[in-house]
Amino acid sequence: MRGIGQAGHRLWHPNSHTIEIASYFRIQEPDTLQDIITPTLREASPCVLETERLLLRTPTLADVKAIARLANDRRIAMNTRRLPHPYSQDDAIEFVRRTASEGSDTVFLVENDLLPIGVVGIDWRQADAPELGYWLGVEHWGQGFATEAARAVIDFTFEEFDIEQLIAGARVTNPASRNILEKCGFQWSGVELHRFLALGSSTPVDCFRLSRSVWSSLKNWGRSTRRGR
Repeated sequence: MRGIGQAGHRLWHPNSHTIEIASYFRIQEPDTLQDIITPTLREASPCVLETERLLLRTPTLADVKAIARLANDRRIAMNTRRLPHPYSQDDAIEFVRRTASEGSDTVFLVENDLLPIGVVGIDWRQADAPELGYWLGVEHWGQGFATEAARAVIDFTFEEFDIEQLIAGARVTNPASRNILEKCGFQWSGVELHRFLALGSSTPVDCFRLSRSVWSSLKNWGRSTRRGR
């Protein structure tokens, strides 16, 4: 396994005491929150994942309006632990800046036909059990985008980091998300209570685990391509 990205920047490694992923996924900040065409943003991203229909890249402050518009839906917040509701442009700014500065998450903005449709990433706060998370704008549900994006990030994570498993979760009332995880090879491991910011309370969550060995047996599901910058 490698701890160095294709662009030559050091990635965060679960067995390391240093975190340098922020330099790998560094934000290119515009002077103002203005609309910048997607090819410009794509060129600014140090790592880009491409699937059959999607492009996954680093979010920037130029994406704030799109992120806020997509995320400001209670149906999304009710199923995403750390997403507040309502979700404002200030929330989106904080999210993008925190992603770049803390280095605790590996985050990709998901695009289809050059338009942002959601976010997918890995939470590294538990080094021995990094967690897959994702959300899509409601208008993009039911088209297989979440599965396609999740598989690309799963491949990226197992290929770039020396880890033995990924974990994930879905509310017990969210069968669509459970189906996505199962199609990605995750196996059910139990039910836990987790607090959801938008709900202001804890709720039962189905927990899942994907081991490296299972991933290795399934990774012929269709390869994503990667471009280092």
